[in-house]
Amino acid sequence: MDIYSETLLDHYNHPHHAGTLKRPDARSVKHNPLCGDTVSVDIAVTKQRTIGDIAFTGMGCALSQAGMSLLSDHSMGKTLDECVKMTSDTMDSLLGARVSPGRRSCADLGLTAVKDALIDLHQLP
Repeated sequence: MDIYSETLLDHYNHPHHAGTLKRPDARSVKHNPLCGDTVSVDIAVTKQRTIGDIAFTGMGCALSQAGMSLLSDHSMGKTLDECVKMTSDTMDSLLGARVSPGRRSCADLGLTAVKDALIDLHQLP
């Protein structure tokens, strides 16, 4: 399967949840030193400890930016526990293809940012 599917290219050209949140509960910025891609994610958490809102900005390849768009859709309404347990397999499922080892850091950049943003909140009672 071609990694640059129509869905992936649509998310790259028209990303969902693009932008920033005025009062995020969590924020993370991740940079991929291998290619220069960057993702900054803002997350608002509900009292029920679910993702109430998510927004991101970034620059980079279609895989990292569309991957973050797909991940933002997927994360809405999920619990913090569900989000921190997401893996590279989650990203492959969202992207609709298994990502090669050479592109793994691009595909997982948004996932790393989301998990980093939530790790401290997740550990709170």
